[in-house]
Amino acid sequence: MNPTGEVRAGERREELRRRLLAIGFDEVRFAAAADPGGGGLHDWLAAGMHADMAWMERTAAKRADADLVLPGARSVIVLGVNYWPGATADAKRSTANQPRWARYVLHDDYHDTIKAGLVAAGKVLESLCGAAAADYRYYVDTGPVLERGWAARAGIGFLGKNGMLISRQHGNWLFLAAILTRLDIAPDAPLRKKPLPDGGREPAGLLCGKCARCAEACPTQAITAPGVVDARRCISYQTIENKGAIPRELRAGIGHGIYGCDVCLEVCPWNRFAREGRRLLLATRYELAELSLREVLALTPARFAEVFRRTAVKRLKLTGLLRNACVVAGNSGDEALLPALVKLAAHESPLVRAHAVWAVRKISPPKADELLRETRAREMDASVLAEYAATV
Repeated sequence: MNPTGEVRAGERREELRRRLLAIGFDEVRFAAAADPGGGGLHDWLAAGMHADMAWMERTAAKRADADLVLPGARSVIVLGVNYWPGATADAKRSTANQPRWARYVLHDDYHDTIKAGLVAAGKVLESLCGAAAADYRYYVDTGPVLERGWAARAGIGFLGKNGMLISRQHGNWLFLAAILTRLDIAPDAPLRKKPLPDGGREPAGLLCGKCARCAEACPTQAITAPGVVDARRCISYQTIENKGAIPRELRAGIGHGIYGCDVCLEVCPWNRFAREGRRLLLATRYELAELSLREVLALTPARFAEVFRRTAVKRLKLTGLLRNACVVAGNSGDEALLPALVKLAAHESPLVRAHAVWAVRKISPPKADELLRETRAREMDASVLAEYAATV
């Protein structure tokens, strides 16, 4: 390309960045599609750390090769949306005695609201670049792409020891999205401490230094090595992705976490630089944090549908949320919750009954047998009977 062509391409790239920022994205950067930087994915899968998320195995090849997602892909537009609520709003998020929700869930489902931004971004891409940009793929945490790897390549942040993308400007609080295109867009530079040899990969924890607060703070010891999170021990996996029983040995570590977990994110020192996001592509639902545990334990199907309409929680379904609430109740030690838990010990779902039994026996071992006498006499499900027989 001649110098004039290079200038025009550069101007077009910056105009694209400007327009995408105007849509509501807080970060817009570009990476070459050649390598998503997912060298550790195979080992992670081979070790079984993805638990029963079989879809990650099925899409592993695509995650390592953008050409399998979009043949001829040359560039990735990496987008970030800051969901940090600001210190004042965050301080009101919950009290010690209330269930704790991962911060990201206190919005309408980000998959839906950010998708609207991606649709608008596609139109911008087509208007600026014409027919050459007509075929592209966009994803927000749902497609077979490694958004964090692309984001690190594009310099939005670096991969921290907690396995998350950490930004100098936004801390740990970014939703990520990606647009794969056949356009040749000059990439942005990644963050680096020092130059690496050609083909070298940035190590996990590039700018973490000696800090290991995330691994030390994890209640279930899910961070097994810098940048490696074992989903089988992760509270987010157990309270969201796991559709079965939460292992007994992990329940105490879940603490008050009713949906997801922010512990390894919130202890990160880089968050001191985070600023409240614009939220142009988000719809906040901070009122969810005001729900008491008693209210959650008493949810009916109709009330669940009403309260969690349009949120990510709806995919968990009521039985999953009640399961989680029972664990949180057991960890609370609050005897005032026993009537609600005894009622749930007779719930139609064996999954809910099993965790309710565990919670009653954990809160009040001396009273548990008497409180559960009637439900125990009627119980026929082996998984629930195992909770009656287990040592709490």
